[in-house]
Amino acid sequence: VQLVESGGGSAQAGGSLRLSCAASGITYSRYCMGWFRQTPGNQRERIATRFTTGNTFYADSVRGRFTISQGNSKSTLYLQMDSLTPQDSAMYYCAAGPGCYNDPQKMNWWGQGTQVTVSS
Repeated sequence: VQLVESGGGSAQAGGSLRLSCAASGITYSRYCMGWFRQTPGNQRERIATRFTTGNTFYADSVRGRFTISQGNSKSTLYLQMDSLTPQDSAMYYCAAGPGCYNDPQKMNWWGQGTQVTVSS
């Protein structure tokens, strides 16, 4: 399985960015894909996930500002990030696995990460 993220970068507070994750090699008919983020010295945090049935999860810190969606190709996942704040600055990782979990160790596959930096 390969997950490739794109779309990170810099934004001003209040601005928007969209992250993309292209997956290949997943053979499960049902699986979870989503986004985690990590800042130096902290554990990787689940912020948004989507199961193939359509069930979604958002962390309290991003609910109402971030939107997770699937592309026309079911193997592509997006994270639209609006109303960004400096606290959203982190390395963002795409992850996938048979289920959706808070514990990053329970996610089977990971992308290489993409940096998001929000300035005030």
